[in-house]
Amino acid sequence: MKKWNVLIVDDEQEMRQLIKLYLNRDHYFCIEAENGLVALDQLNKTKVDIMIVDIMMPFMDGFQLLQEVREKSQIPFIFLSAKGDDLDKVKGLKLGSDDYMVKPFNAEELVARMETILRRSYGIQTNHRSMIERFGPVSFNTASRTVTVGEHSPRLTLKEYELFLFLARNHGRVYTRDQLLDQVWGNDYEGSDRTVDTHIKTLRLKLKNHGHLIETVWGLGYKFEGAS
Repeated sequence: MKKWNVLIVDDEQEMRQLIKLYLNRDHYFCIEAENGLVALDQLNKTKVDIMIVDIMMPFMDGFQLLQEVREKSQIPFIFLSAKGDDLDKVKGLKLGSDDYMVKPFNAEELVARMETILRRSYGIQTNHRSMIERFGPVSFNTASRTVTVGEHSPRLTLKEYELFLFLARNHGRVYTRDQLLDQVWGNDYEGSDRTVDTHIKTLRLKLKNHGHLIETVWGLGYKFEGAS
């Protein structure tokens, strides 16, 4: 079993230690950095498989760090921040983050999201041909949680992938924001229904010329079209 190297970047030592406690339990090797500048130094010295990064830090915030990293590398990147505003989520996703979780967070969910991103980013050795679902120009690999649209393979966050797959599996059917929150986020989700709009927006951007596959039905909600 591969032991993944995780770089935890947060100016709060207690938060770094808390994350490290859970990840060590699941056999991850953790490297710590108290700000973005130290993180860049760690990246030059150590092989890192995935990064968990706070946004509000001295010297260099998480957004600046992500921009620096993306100039040289596509290391998987998860924002873990107290800033839960949709605008911050959109900014992070546009800059190239793979996921965004809001503090306080569920440690088990963080580990699950990390595992999904690692599988998607580095591949799985077994054969998953039987786990391919196709809807028109879109192919979903439900084992690696990756998607191919035409010749393009966009890097989707976990929730973007789940939302896209749900709409595709129910192609032609219109879902309201509340219904999508219930089906994709779960009925215990306490955030704003605007998070659906945010995810649809970033998903369309990542789909590029195929963004039209997700249609807005004004006054009702969203649907997937193009499965035939």
